[in-house]
Amino acid sequence: MSGGTNQIRQMVNFILQEAHEKANEIRIKTEHDFNIEKQMLVHNAKLAIAEDYKQKDREREVSERIARSTAVGDARVTKMKLRDDLLTKLVTTAKESVAGVVQTPAYPELVKKLVVQGLIKIEEDDVEVRCRAADVKICESVVAEAAALYAETIKAATGQVVKPKVKVNADPKKMLPDHKCCGGVMLTACHGRIVCDNTLDARVALVYDELLPTIREQLWDAAKK
Repeated sequence: MSGGTNQIRQMVNFILQEAHEKANEIRIKTEHDFNIEKQMLVHNAKLAIAEDYKQKDREREVSERIARSTAVGDARVTKMKLRDDLLTKLVTTAKESVAGVVQTPAYPELVKKLVVQGLIKIEEDDVEVRCRAADVKICESVVAEAAALYAETIKAATGQVVKPKVKVNADPKKMLPDHKCCGGVMLTACHGRIVCDNTLDARVALVYDELLPTIREQLWDAAKK
């Protein structure tokens, strides 16, 4: 009886030992798996944080580049506006200076030359001269002489005899407006289909276009040196 009890106790102890060992194996494996999972989670979290930081750093760099580009663009726009304002002021000053000639004794002679030049440009026999209301009398006083000088110039250059019919516009509606024209003349032919703008304003604009590269060089390119 005692021997059977010992055997049972031994079997129980053996089973308990096996259970403890198995439980210990499960605990060790669980801890190992947990540590591995924890390491993976920590590693992935670090990767995510690093990627998030890189993304934010890239976004910051992009934002800085956009800000720099915007600042450079704004500076260029401001610079261009200042240049345009300076050029506009330059043209305005030039027009005001040229406009002063209408108050001088030399103005009638200038009008005559402008008419002759316009006749040479349009090469028409029937021409109407338009001017400001204040310049009608001056134009009427020089138009005949201008037509004769034009005819002499053409004959000397080509041998061709021309007899242009040149008249000064008397219609108030066709007068050149004072707020847009500071002097000079505009010649028209073929019922207004052919136009030669030889006003002082047009002459200033023409000179401005021709001298613009030189003006830019003197105002800005020289400043860079």
